[in-house]
Amino acid sequence: METFNYTVLSRDGKKVSGVIEGYNEMDAAKRLKETYPIVLQLDQIMEKGAVGSFLGGDVGSKKLNDKAFTLMCSQFSTILRSGIPVSRTVRLISDKISDKPLKIMLDEVAADVEAGRSLSASFADHGDGLLPTTFLETVHAGEESGNLDSAFDSVSEHYSKQLKLKGKVRGAMIYPTFVIVLAIAVVIVLMVKVVPTFTAIFADQGSELPVMTRSLIALSNFFGKYWLVIVAILAALFLAFRIYSNTEEGRMKVAKLMLRLPVLGEINTLQAASQFANTMAMMLGAGLPVTKAVSITARTLTNYYISTEVNKVVAELETGHGLGRSIKEAGCLPDILCDMTAVGEESGELESTLGMTGEYYDSELESATQAALAKLEPATLIFIGVVAGYIVISIYLAMFTMYNGM
Repeated sequence: METFNYTVLSRDGKKVSGVIEGYNEMDAAKRLKETYPIVLQLDQIMEKGAVGSFLGGDVGSKKLNDKAFTLMCSQFSTILRSGIPVSRTVRLISDKISDKPLKIMLDEVAADVEAGRSLSASFADHGDGLLPTTFLETVHAGEESGNLDSAFDSVSEHYSKQLKLKGKVRGAMIYPTFVIVLAIAVVIVLMVKVVPTFTAIFADQGSELPVMTRSLIALSNFFGKYWLVIVAILAALFLAFRIYSNTEEGRMKVAKLMLRLPVLGEINTLQAASQFANTMAMMLGAGLPVTKAVSITARTLTNYYISTEVNKVVAELETGHGLGRSIKEAGCLPDILCDMTAVGEESGELESTLGMTGEYYDSELESATQAALAKLEPATLIFIGVVAGYIVISIYLAMFTMYNGM
C-alpha cells in the first residue's frame, strides 16, 4: 500500500489532518470519504530513504501496546455496561491507563467528547495511525446502532483472542530462538578462539596436515581476516532487500514468496485465513454491510498479495456476486474457508459461520506453528553437531598425523 498525508473537513466543519494508507490515491480518497464528507488535500508520502528503511521506519513513531489496548477495550465495555456516560467513561479510563500513547490520545478524545463530539469521530481524529481500522469501524457502527457497549465487548473479545494466540506463538519460539543464538555463539567461539590456537601448534610442527584440517584452518583464517567485510556485505544485502521490499513490485513478490516457502507458506496461509474469518465476523457483528466489511478486512491482512486480492473482491460483490464464490475465484484463501463462507451465506448465518471458521483456523495456525518449531529444534541440534564434529575430527586427524610423524 501507499501512504498519503490528508486534510479533510469533518461532519461538524472542523479541519482534520493525518496519514492514511491506500492501494492508490483513489482508494485512499474513497476510504476517507467513508468518514469525512469533504477531502481538501491528499498527497502521497514518498518512499523512505535507505537509512529509514534499514531501521524499519518506525523510529520516533507511535506504536500500539497490544496488552494496554486490549485492556482499554475491556474497560470501555465494562464501564459503559454499568450505565456511566461516555464522556465520564473516557475520562476515567484516561486517568487510570499507564500506556503513554493511549493516555495522550484518550485525553484528547475525552476533551472532544466533553465538548459534544461523537466518540467514533474523536477516535478517528486522534487515533489515526495508532488504532486499528477494525476498532474504529466497529466503534462507529456501535455508536450508530446505539449498542456502543456491545461494540466494545466485541472488539475486546476479538483482540483478546488475537493477543492470546500471539502470546502462545511467542512463548513457543523462546526455546528454539535460544538454541539458535547459542549455536551461532558456539560456532563463532570455536572458529575465532579454539581453532587459531590449534593452528599455531600445527604450524610449529611443520608436518603435512590432512585436507580436512587444512580446510578448517583456511575457513578460520578467512573469517578472522574478513569478518568486517562479511558483516558489511550481509548488511548491504539486508538493506537492499528492505529497499526493494518497500517498492510495489518487491512487496508483491515477497508476499507471494512467503506463501510458497516450505512450512512457512502454510503458516502464512493459515494466518491470513484466521485474520479474514475473525475480522469479517467482527465487522458483520458490528452491523457493517458485507462490501464494507470485506474492504476493511482486506486492510488488516498482513500478507500484501492476499490483501490486494481480497480488496478486489469488493468490486465483485458490488455487481451481485456472493462472497464465498468471489473469494474462491480470487484463489488466495483456503478452499475450506471459501466453502464455509458460501454455506454461511446460503443459511443466513454468515457471521456465526465465519466466527466458527476463525476458531478452526486459530487452532490450525497454533498447531502448524508448534509443528514447525518442533522441527526447528532437532535441525538446529543437528547443525551444531555437524559443525562441532567437523572441527573435532579435523583437529584429531591433525594430531594423529603429528604423532605418526614422530
